[in-house]
Amino acid sequence: MTSVLTPGPKNPAAPTATAVQRRGRSPRTRVGEARGLTRAGLWLVLAFGAIVMIVPFVWLIRSALMTDAQIFSSPPAWIPDPFAWENFPQALTAQPFARYFLNTMIIELFVVTGTVITCSLSAFSFARLRWRGRNVVFGLLLSGVMLPYAVTLIPTFVMWSELGALDTFIPLTVPAFFAGAGGGVFNIFLFRQFFLSIPYELDEAAYIDGANPWTVYWRIIMPLAKPVTVVVVIFTFIGVWNDFLGPLLYLTDDSNFTLALGLATFQSTYTAQWGLLMAASLVVILPIIVLFFVLQRYFVEGVTLTGLKG
Repeated sequence: MTSVLTPGPKNPAAPTATAVQRRGRSPRTRVGEARGLTRAGLWLVLAFGAIVMIVPFVWLIRSALMTDAQIFSSPPAWIPDPFAWENFPQALTAQPFARYFLNTMIIELFVVTGTVITCSLSAFSFARLRWRGRNVVFGLLLSGVMLPYAVTLIPTFVMWSELGALDTFIPLTVPAFFAGAGGGVFNIFLFRQFFLSIPYELDEAAYIDGANPWTVYWRIIMPLAKPVTVVVVIFTFIGVWNDFLGPLLYLTDDSNFTLALGLATFQSTYTAQWGLLMAASLVVILPIIVLFFVLQRYFVEGVTLTGLKG
C-alpha cells in the first residue's frame, strides 16, 4: 500500500526568502546605503542651488551678446542669433572705462596694502603679545562693528572737506592705513583668530634666539598666515571694487571716477540700450569672478582654518 505524502500548511513563523536576504545584509551595508541616499539628496539640493545662482549670470551673458530686439523677444531666446559682438567695443568706448579701471586699481593698491599691514599688525598685538587690558580693548574694538556707517558718514565727510581732500583719492585710501576701511575690524578679527591657531612655542623659540616682536611678526607669523591673508585680500578687493557710496560722496570730476561709479553714470545715460549696458556690466564683474577662481583654494582654506582657536 503506497502512502501519499501531501505538503502540510505553511508555517507563518517561517522566514521568507526576502526576509532572509534582508537579514543577511550587515548593519554596515545598511548604514552605507543610508549615507548614499543622504549624499544623493545633498547633491540634488546643491545642484538646484547652483542652477538658481547661475541662471542670472547666464542671462547677463546672453543679453550682452544680443541686440535690444533679441533681448525683449517673446518667447525669450537663450542663444543669440546672430551674436552681437559689437556691443563690447561700443560699450567700452562710449565712456572712458580704461580711465575708470586705472582709478579703481590705484585705490585697490593702496587700500589692500594698507588693510593687510595695519590689520595684521593689530591682530598680532591682540593675539601674540601680552599686555594689560588687551581683551578689553579688543572687545571695545569689536563693538565698533555695531556702529552704523551712516552715523559717521556726515562727520567724516565734513572732516575731509575741511582738509581740502574732496575730489581726490585720499578719503578712499588713507583710512585703510588706520584699519578703518574695507571692514577693518572684521579683518582684524580674522587675522587674530588665525594667529591664535599658530603654536606660541614658535614665538618663544624665536625670542630665545634674540628675535624681537617685529621679527616674529614678519619672519614667522606672516609666512604662516598666507591663507587668511588671501581671504582678507579677496574681501578687501571685492569691497573696494563694488564700493559705490564712497566714490559718489568724494569724487565729482569724471576723470576720477571708479568703475562702479562710471557704470552707474553709464546706466543713466544708456538706459534704453540694454545690450550695451549688459556688455559693460559683464566686463566690470568679470575680474571679480576670475580673481575668485584663481584664489579659490586659498579662500576656502583660509575660511576653514580661521577661528579654530580663541
